[in-house]
Amino acid sequence: MSTNLDLVRSIYADWERGDWSRAEWADPDVDLVFADGPSPGCYRGLAAMADVWRDMLRNYEDYRVQAEEYRELDDERVLVLLHNSGRGKYSGVKIELLAVKSANVFHVRDGRVTRLVAYWDRDRAFADLGLEA
Repeated sequence: MSTNLDLVRSIYADWERGDWSRAEWADPDVDLVFADGPSPGCYRGLAAMADVWRDMLRNYEDYRVQAEEYRELDDERVLVLLHNSGRGKYSGVKIELLAVKSANVFHVRDGRVTRLVAYWDRDRAFADLGLEA
């Protein structure tokens, strides 16, 4: 198993428990990209990433992610297919009812994530990566 895959699995081990506190896996100049979804955008650096995650998590109760599959795309990229759960804090809507199938692409260099691209729509991730669903 590759070091990059081990790193990404360790990130999800925390996230699946609802622990979003660690960031030593991220490069100080990490790019966080929300490719689609409710708030598309690009953010650079650890502080910006922390602010964005904190703002996003404020909108949900018991937000969790569950990795369904890990795919090494090449020497630097790991695709994670995932399922989201939780409830909108203000709407009360369960994320699971929206049938959201998400994906994240981690770009890893020298043992650190340099770019994380988050997709709410897994099909968009496949299209952007030139992969079959």
